[in-house]
Amino acid sequence: MKNRFLMLSIKIQNMLSREEGQDLIEYALVVALIAFAATAGMNTLAGNINTAFSQIGAKLTSYTG
Repeated sequence: MKNRFLMLSIKIQNMLSREEGQDLIEYALVVALIAFAATAGMNTLAGNINTAFSQIGAKLTSYTG
């Protein structure tokens, strides 16, 4: 009986110490962080591009009269 309990204990410890799924979770977190940063950066970048084109359009309008 002790032998079976010991074997069961070893199997449970082996299952708890596995790290195979950990890599997938880490990659998912990195991808989510990159997506969040890209979304936040795109909003600022889009505003800056819009401002630049508006200024260019205003200058072209003033030059052409």
